[in-house]
Amino acid sequence: MQLEYKQKLIKNKEGSIISPIGFTAAGIHTKVKRKRKDLGVILCDVPAEAAAVYTLNQIIAAPLTVTKESISSEGKIQAVVINSGNANACTGSQGMLDAYTMRDTVAKHFSIKNNYVAVASTGIIGENMPMDKITPGISQLVPEKSSEAALSFNESILTTDTMMKSTCYEVEIDGVTVTMAGSAKGSGMIAPNMATMLGFVTTDANIANEYLRTALKEITDETFNRITVDGDTSTNDMVLVMASGMAGNDSLTPEHHEWENFIHLLKQVCEDLAVMIARDGEGATKLIEVQVTGAYTDEEAGMVAKSVVGSDLVKTMVFGSDPNWGRVMMAVGKSGVKLDPNKIDIALGAHTLLLHSEPTNYVETELTKYLNNDKVIINIHLNCGSGTGKAWGCDLTYDYVRINASYRT
Repeated sequence: MQLEYKQKLIKNKEGSIISPIGFTAAGIHTKVKRKRKDLGVILCDVPAEAAAVYTLNQIIAAPLTVTKESISSEGKIQAVVINSGNANACTGSQGMLDAYTMRDTVAKHFSIKNNYVAVASTGIIGENMPMDKITPGISQLVPEKSSEAALSFNESILTTDTMMKSTCYEVEIDGVTVTMAGSAKGSGMIAPNMATMLGFVTTDANIANEYLRTALKEITDETFNRITVDGDTSTNDMVLVMASGMAGNDSLTPEHHEWENFIHLLKQVCEDLAVMIARDGEGATKLIEVQVTGAYTDEEAGMVAKSVVGSDLVKTMVFGSDPNWGRVMMAVGKSGVKLDPNKIDIALGAHTLLLHSEPTNYVETELTKYLNNDKVIINIHLNCGSGTGKAWGCDLTYDYVRINASYRT
């Protein structure tokens, strides 16, 4: 989406998932996990306009089925409950019953309609839910509008993550401040499209769910669908957006004169969360950003970027600080897009390796030094058109194998 943004976004460094008007949150430890908090909730004062995108894996966890049902009912969600430590995936009819029990228990606890509750789970696949811990835990959830409550929620959704992932921005629309914030988890089993991730976005913007859904789908393709860690797509992936409408702006539609400001806001929040997930890949030591220009279309530029950042050989090249640019060239070529193999430029940061597919007189020691940074940018110019695109990932390390070899034990 090439749009001209009329207003500058303001990053709220102290903001969190509860910063938009109308939202509170909580997170507690129910002992599903040994130590960290493992059950959280986001609650809105009113039924919020809602939209979501889900995993493309054909094996879909029970909570996603229940959430789809809730949103499709009226397009509104007032509460979302999330547990970590157990994915409630591949658990058959009992898993569906447990997901419905979570939804119904939350609805009763907060005195809201069942179809106003979304459910999300993350953790081990194939084990029945410990409902003897989760059900009574729900009754202990007391959402608050405080930084402590937001941090507790952020912790409650993590699995193998090494850090919490949260962001918040503000922008002026119709003369009022509109706030949007996001919180996410994700570290492994991350691959386009989507990732083994849960993303939650709250905003006080006034927007109908049909327009929110359209915006989220387009922006997901440019953010969450542009990250990869290991090439695997999970059964539980979901990004959910809730809009309370309490900021007081006129209802947003694509015809609204400041629609692009809302799109900018949503894209920045989603991109922040996506990059944090890529940076926190299991065992990762470096963030990889691939920037592609000169493709025939933006879509094809994105395909090239995803191909490069998803290549295990490129990932290990970055991990080993080995400027083996042939691996980048290989990944460009297997992307499936139309290109001229004799016109490709490649650079690592400011260090040019190829010009029109001819090697330059680069200094290898300088490239190695650059690859030792904790963020590596690979620039690729196809010199074919005006299409641009980005993708994000991380290096592939020995620790990735160690973490996943002992995930259950």
